[in-house]
Amino acid sequence: MDLRDLYRDVILDHNRQPRNFGRLDAADAEADGHNPLCGDRLHISMRMDGDRIGDVRFEGQGCAISVASASLMTEAIRGRTRAEFEALFSAVHALLTEHDHVPGRDLGKLAALGGVREYPARVKCASLCWHTAHAALERAGAPVSTE
Repeated sequence: MDLRDLYRDVILDHNRQPRNFGRLDAADAEADGHNPLCGDRLHISMRMDGDRIGDVRFEGQGCAISVASASLMTEAIRGRTRAEFEALFSAVHALLTEHDHVPGRDLGKLAALGGVREYPARVKCASLCWHTAHAALERAGAPVSTE
């Protein structure tokens, strides 16, 4: 299976059956994100366990890439520390934006997001959830926008 097939299959699977979809009760870190270009809107809610992301969920609506990326992200960041989240955030940002970037094996299913690089207008769709989660951790308060 080549990367394009993996990209398509993972995106379709996570869009059709998003993991961790819905609001998290008793969240202590939350943020809203909006991509005006595509119309994606999402809400990230987290419950922290000290410095770790104990639980994370998302809700909202968006294109297939936005929903799939949020689903993949929630699976990947649960249980990670803030520092581990920041490292993963940087790795995914590089994956989405650097054409010569070779993903490390530690990205797992997230490597499928590398296919988004071929569609520059969709990079913001894939990165919205990551920026929104970052804002939730920072307790930024203001909605995140890709514009």
